[in-house]
Parts: sequence; structure tokens; C-alpha cells
Amino acid sequence: YAATQLTHPTARRLALDMPADKNGVLIMSDYITLNKANWDERAPLHAASSDYETQALVDDPTHLSEVVRFDLPLLGDIAGARGVHLQCHIGTDTLSLARLGAQMTGLDFSPASIAQARLLAQRAGANLEFVEANVFEAAEALPRESFDLVYTGIGALNWLPSIERWANSVASLLKPGGRLFIREGHPVLYALNDDRQDALVIEHAYFERETPLVLDSEQTYVETDERLTATITHEWNHGLGEVVSALLRHGMQITGLVEHDSIPWEALPGQMSCDHHGEWRLDRDRWRAPLSYTLQAIKHPK
Repeated sequence: YAATQLTHPTARRLALDMPADKNGVLIMSDYITLNKANWDERAPLHAASSDYETQALVDDPTHLSEVVRFDLPLLGDIAGARGVHLQCHIGTDTLSLARLGAQMTGLDFSPASIAQARLLAQRAGANLEFVEANVFEAAEALPRESFDLVYTGIGALNWLPSIERWANSVASLLKPGGRLFIREGHPVLYALNDDRQDALVIEHAYFERETPLVLDSEQTYVETDERLTATITHEWNHGLGEVVSALLRHGMQITGLVEHDSIPWEALPGQMSCDHHGEWRLDRDRWRAPLSYTLQAIKHPK
């Protein structure tokens, strides 16, 4: 799931009507099958793209992904930690965390993404473990309460229909005293209409809803001439209070919450500029809306 966006400049955002039975009850399609097919097609395109800097990661053993470089000031020293990267996609951030001294495992539901992650680790000479599993089944695929660090990179939570189940997975994986680190796109940003270039207009759901936002696009968010055939995806927004409350209910203690005025993609085309670190900010009045946030929590000792 990782390293994608609910909104990005190359994707059409279409809220499609969900089918209903004769009694008006929504018929929920298999979002995992739809999203997995989409990500299986994206994985080799992303691995071949310069946007993911895979060749730089192979050529330079000190190189870190842009995502992890941004996280460094808040992430701090993770040397010696046993960590798991949920929704790791093709493993660029997983490899970068390992270069900071952590013993890393990556988990993703896309077999094509896992294959690319393993290939990257092999090319980079890194000793990494990658596991194919749904994030909600992570505690069955990996040993429970065995990790010092659970890391989730930006652009991941929007692919999950339930923040409650995600929080349960996080808590199930962490040792008592273990730490969660996540940077994510802000739910205020995800609620904005990204087609408007003249104003910030809240149009989509801020809070989690059972009904997903359904998108139909043959494009991915890296520069490529290839077109996707698995074009339908389902995504969800999760309010900041919902994320915090779910973690608290599962025995986590919030230790940090920072809202940022930047995001590593052009989330609002026509209203943003990119700095030399790959972060996009509003051109006018940056104080108007948060674009991402970093949340940290620890699991209560027993």
C-alpha cells in the first residue's frame, strides 16, 4: 500500500455510486482484490522510476529515501531496534530504515511489490525480510509482541477501511514499551477537492465512512508511459481524532503529534510549489491547512 496518495496530480478522482440491492443495502465489493490488482501493476513501474531512487539506493550504501530523510529529526536513533514496516510497497523506506541500524521486516499485501522489495534488498546487499500479508493479518503472519518499532510511511492509511483494525494490528505487533512511528497525509487535505485551483474547498469525507471513495484511473503517480488495466481502487479517509482514539483504545500512549505544512507530492495541483527536498507546500497562506502529520505512540508496559 505504501507510497501512494489519496490525491495526486496524475490520477482522476471520481466518486462513483456504490451498487445496492433491491432493499437499498450497499453491496461492498472485494476492495482487497481490486486494490491488490492495482498495486501489482504499479510495483514494477515504481521500481523502474527515478522517483523511487532505487538505483541510487543500490549504488550508494548511505543513501536514504526522501520519505525517511524527512522523518529523521523526529524518528531519532533506531539503531538496534527490531522493526516492522507495515504497507512497505517496494521496500525503499524499509531499506532506508535498516541503514539507520534497525533490524527491519517489511510487510505488504501485493506479491508484485514484495518481489520488487526482495530484489532491491538483494541488489543493495541488505539482509531484510519481506512478508506478503494484509496489514489486518500482520499479527498472524509475524510473531506477536516482538517488535520494538512499527513504522508506517506516508500514503498508507487511506487504503484501509478500518482504523480500529489497524490500531489493533499495531498494538498486537509491538512489545510492551514498543514504539509506533507514522507520517501520513492529513485528513483535512484528503477532504479537499483537488480539482479546484482557485480555493481550498472541503468536499469529501473527513471522517471514516463505511462507503469507500471509489476511483477509476489508468495512471499511477510516477512518470511512465505505461497505463494500468486494473483501474478501480477503493480508499477511505480517517479523522485525526479517530486515529488517536483507536490507538488509545488498544493500549497505546500518544507521545508526539506534529502537523506539517508540506506533503511529498503535488496534492493540490496549481496551488503548490516543491522545495529541494521534494516537499510540496501551498503557494499562498500556508497556515490555511495542514497537509500531513507525524504521530508517535508507545505501547503501555504490562
